[in-house]
Order: sequence, then C-alpha cells, then structure tokens
Amino acid sequence: MTVMNHLRGILQASPRTLLWRRSQVPRSMPVRSCSLYTCTFRTRNRAYMGESYYKRTRETLLRREELSPRPKVPPLWENLDLVPAGDRQSPINIRWRDSVYDPGLKPLTISYDPATCLHIWNNGYSFLVEFEDSTDKSVIEGGPLEHNYRLKQFHFHWGAIDAWGSEHTVDSKCYPAELHLVHWNAVKFGSFEDAALEENGLAVIGVFLKLGKHHKELQKLVDTLPSIKHKDTLVEFGSFDPSCLMPTCPDYWTYSGSLTTPPLSESVTWIIKKQPVEVDRDQLEQFRTLLVTSEGEKEKRMVDNFRPLQPLMNRTVRSSFRHDYVLNIQVKPKPAASQVTP
Repeated sequence: MTVMNHLRGILQASPRTLLWRRSQVPRSMPVRSCSLYTCTFRTRNRAYMGESYYKRTRETLLRREELSPRPKVPPLWENLDLVPAGDRQSPINIRWRDSVYDPGLKPLTISYDPATCLHIWNNGYSFLVEFEDSTDKSVIEGGPLEHNYRLKQFHFHWGAIDAWGSEHTVDSKCYPAELHLVHWNAVKFGSFEDAALEENGLAVIGVFLKLGKHHKELQKLVDTLPSIKHKDTLVEFGSFDPSCLMPTCPDYWTYSGSLTTPPLSESVTWIIKKQPVEVDRDQLEQFRTLLVTSEGEKEKRMVDNFRPLQPLMNRTVRSSFRHDYVLNIQVKPKPAASQVTP
C-alpha cells in the first residue's frame, strides 16, 4: 500500500481508528466529514515520519538567522516526532527581495454565499468556521488557480502575546495572528478528504492580522467565542461572509506548500495577501481566552498554535505585484525651474 493510499484510508476511517483523528465530540454535535485542522495525532506512531528528520529540522530552525523572536518551537510541537520528509513544507518566511514578479498571475476572484456558513467550533487547536461545500456557492477562482475551489472552512493562528502568532512571516516580521481560508478543488476530486492528500488539491488564502483599529465584522466572531471556550464545543453560526475579513488590496504572494498540521500533505497552493487587516488588542485577547482542554479538565489556554517555519528549499515564491511598488521606491520629483522675474 502506498503512503498516499494509507493516508487516504486514515482520513476516511472512523474516529476510533484514526491515527490523526478528530477530537471526540459530544453525541449532540452534528456528524461532519473530516476537515482540515480537525485532526489530532498520536505521537507514538512513526509510520511516515522519522525522529532523526524532526531533530534535523528543529536544529535547522534554531540556526536560521531570519527567524523572528517568536518561540522557535511552540509548545504544541516541542515533543512532536511526526514530521514527514518533504521539500514543500509550510509555513515559510517570505522574502520580498527573493520573490519573483509574475505578470501572468491573474486577479483572485472571491465569491462567498453567506448562507453556506454552518457553525463555529473549538477543536482543541484553533476555532473553525465551517461551510456547506456540496455545491459551488462559495468559491474562489483566478489567481494562480486553474479551477474553481470551494470554501470548506476558515480558522486563525495566534500567539500568546502580540509579538508573534502568524504562521508565515514576511522578511522575518511576525504578525500577531494569521487567518487561513481553506478551499478544495472540486473539479479534480470528489471530496475534501481526497483533495487534501493530492497535489493541487487545496488552496489556502492567508491574511495577516495586525494591531490597529477595531474590526467591526470580526466582532461577530469574537462575540461567539465565549460559547465555544472549551474543546469540542460547537454552536450554530449562520449567514457570515468571510470576504469581509479580507484586505482591500488585491496583491498577493503564492507558492506550493503543505498543510501545517498532520498529515502535513504537500497539497496546498498558498495565496498570501500582502496587506494585513487591522484588529484591536481586545479582539486578539478574546482569541487567547479559548482553551485546548475540555470542560472539567485543568484549563490550558489556546495560544501559540502555529507551526515553526520550514525551509524554502528549491521553491520560488511568486508575487502578483512589482517589487518597486512594494518596496515603496519613490522617484524624487525634479525641482521646479525657478521663475525669474524680469
């Protein structure tokens, strides 16, 4: 059996037989297909990862000078030995100077139907807002993509403090949080689970969050967080258009990468928005009130839920914008000729 077939079997297996399985949920919760970031893992299984690879990767991360002052290995990953070998892992540090402007990149078209929003839940790693994805009602197209991709869910990553939290960095700069909108290729694949394991199966839009003014649309999400404080809690969350969380600037970077949680499949076309969106400090603090523990267990805050940076290897990061624009190189205007009064 090939590794990919085995992984497909894992994602399609029942919750009792998953190696990386969905957190156990109360019987009152609706049954849902396995979704990105709804999986946990058993570190004693080393079917597809090697301890030596993880140690080498960890040492490489600690040596890299471009890493930001955020925790080099967040608590979630400290004892993890389930890191597969691969040369297209995510997240990465994006370097403006090294990215390549591609005039062939099309504008990204986003069309979301607010009525497809289903619910919001705490899976013990982040909080997810999931969408009905049986039809092409909420899709993206264009950009680096050859097909339409359906929206499956969105979630966030954030830090214990405002100095870090994003998964990707730009010229080693961290942001306090990062939004991921996860889409799958329904043209080539019959299910999200199949798409998550294959090349060009997923497209994830990444949006950086930075401290600034209050974000009115985000507040609807923030107001719901107390009701999903504990792991495995879920509430209905209808009629929400996540495009309201997008920046107005259309510019983006794109590269081929992977999921940032197990099974870490190299199936993702990443689309990272250049312009961050502003949120205020109180809104980010509400993210940090969530717990990774279930009700009745000793409380542990949900913070630093990002994966360490991965080597770029031989990949190219393409940009949809010219570098002289993003680097704000301005040509000084020539001084006006002085007027001589006769």
